[in-house]
Amino acid sequence: MSDPSTTPVMLTDRHREALSSAQAQVNRVVLGKQTAVAMSFVALLADGHILIEDLPGLGKTTLAHAIAATVGLDFQRVQFTSDLLPSDVVGVSVYDGGARRFEFHGGPVFTNVLLADEINRAPPRTQSALLEAMAEHQVTVDGVTHALPDPFFVIATQNPVDLSGTYPLPDSQLDRFLLRLNLGYPDRDAERALLAGEERRALIAGMMPLIGADELLHLRRAVLAVHASPALIDYVQALLTRSRQHPGVRVGLSPRAGLALLRAARALALLQGRDHALPDDVQTLFPLIASHRLVADSDAAAAGSAIADAILQAVPVD
Repeated sequence: MSDPSTTPVMLTDRHREALSSAQAQVNRVVLGKQTAVAMSFVALLADGHILIEDLPGLGKTTLAHAIAATVGLDFQRVQFTSDLLPSDVVGVSVYDGGARRFEFHGGPVFTNVLLADEINRAPPRTQSALLEAMAEHQVTVDGVTHALPDPFFVIATQNPVDLSGTYPLPDSQLDRFLLRLNLGYPDRDAERALLAGEERRALIAGMMPLIGADELLHLRRAVLAVHASPALIDYVQALLTRSRQHPGVRVGLSPRAGLALLRAARALALLQGRDHALPDDVQTLFPLIASHRLVADSDAAAAGSAIADAILQAVPVD
């Protein structure tokens, strides 16, 4: 008998309406960032995690709070600082004198939605505390493995690595993020509405939960039912191959990156109301999935994005 948690299902009208309403609600708070909001929902549906990288004050934390409020799941926020310890994230075993044994006290990672705010302000040892959690949805403390709640979704924010007091995330950590997003400055109209409108904190406090745990798990199973044709898989494989041969690339994309790209393409197709993924979906997502995974010969922060765009241009769609 098949496991019902992994059996593909079709999307119902009720779920489509909830998904559309959820995006609209977040867009009312995070003004002028429709693409970033849509990509955040792609990661949510694809059972991935997102890294939002940009300058301070551009709405990274606001976007994370708005998504958490909309999905209506348990939410924890951790402010990463230079003195944060791994145990402050995953938890610690405390000796109980009466019972004469150690009792595990879970940290803030034991939640459905975790906001890791300014993750690159913590030293590498603390950053790595999230590695197992993000990859396996579990943590191991003192040799004992503890399962995390399902669903589990990490939204991490970071400031550009050239700012003082930051520690660049290692490649193994970056690979755990399905997408890396940049918000950028708002356009004139969005900024005017932001300045003249209600305080964002008050708007988030008034947001209604529109997608619960059961609905989100249903949507994630529906992603599995989205069709990816053999031709589309050929196209993804060609992009992977090109990434390993492209000039200026020291380390290309792994098969895991290809699986992530296909999963995200299926999620984007579902978000747009289609039952099949298209090359356009892959092209939209490729820079967001590849830029932080490619290791370029250049140390420039924008090197990965430029190479990802060049790879897209070099691989034709048959």
